Amino acid sequence: MFPNRYHELAPSIKGIPLADTTLINGKGRFPGGPDAELSVVNIQHGKRYRLRLVSMSCDPNFTFSIDEHDLLVIESDGQATLPHSVNSIQIFAGQRYSVVLIANQPVDNYWIRALPNSGNRNLSTTFENGVNSAILRYGGAPNTEPKSQQINTSLLKEADLHPLLNPAAPGLPTANGADVTFNLDLYFDEKAFRFKINNDSFTPPTVPILLQILSGARNAHDLLPRGGVLTVERNKVVQVNIPSGLTGGPHPFHLHGHSFSVVKSADSQYNFYNPVRRDVVSAGDTQGDFVAIRFRTDNPGPWIFHCHIDFHLNDGLAIVFAEAPGQTSAAVSSRPADWDQLCPTWDALPDSVKATHPY
Repeated sequence: MFPNRYHELAPSIKGIPLADTTLINGKGRFPGGPDAELSVVNIQHGKRYRLRLVSMSCDPNFTFSIDEHDLLVIESDGQATLPHSVNSIQIFAGQRYSVVLIANQPVDNYWIRALPNSGNRNLSTTFENGVNSAILRYGGAPNTEPKSQQINTSLLKEADLHPLLNPAAPGLPTANGADVTFNLDLYFDEKAFRFKINNDSFTPPTVPILLQILSGARNAHDLLPRGGVLTVERNKVVQVNIPSGLTGGPHPFHLHGHSFSVVKSADSQYNFYNPVRRDVVSAGDTQGDFVAIRFRTDNPGPWIFHCHIDFHLNDGLAIVFAEAPGQTSAAVSSRPADWDQLCPTWDALPDSVKATHPY
């Protein structure tokens, strides 16, 4: 897991917040700081290991690698992929990967590296003194820090990933092959310090959109926040075109309620036959380029589509797809019966305790 740590609390940060530390499984060092303990991943020579990479970042993306080891990618955001070998992976906020590591190198210690693209005190440029690092330790290796060298020659390209099952994107295999296409116009208003999608900055409504729908609202102009909700019918193929190059990018966009096919990754061509399927995609940094995703509306409900950089979501970079509003009530009322058994511990607490923890 790759979270990043900020030494200042959010209310005291002025301007653009920058991380002070990269943590790997909860441990890490920062430039100029003490020699804090680093995370250690213990392995045995000759075995294969599935590593699950999770970016819990508020902002930076990371370039992940393990010195002198290849990484066989087999999953992205919960979707199985055809195996694809690389030795470094750029992972954005909210993204997940599974990789297979073969423990076939000499018994020793090796640096695990996660270099962020931004940070305070040159955080984004150094591995000195174990910054941005953890340790891969073979059984029998000494309890010392690695002396291994970084050799990255093969960075994962998203367009090279393909689904293991049912690879084709929904819709027709053409640029106009979706039933509904949304072209998002992204903009950063410097005066208001707010992001806008189609000229509206998303502000969470006082009444959740799901409750608005359950109360009878059905059309976009009836749903709040106005301009922040797009309605779509059920069983339609939706394509969303996301422009690249927005200020503060690259922006990782996440869709709730669906995985989607990335029919056009940043800096690549269309692929309708076997595009990667996932639920977080980077919009890229190249001005004039765009990313295109497709999904089928087979899950009624209001699903937010937002930048996974926390500060950008807070500043309005989000929109909601209200999917089949007229059928949402039936979907909600048909929840599995065992849902009611999820929180027996909470149910058993006295009311006096519940009152102090309303969530």
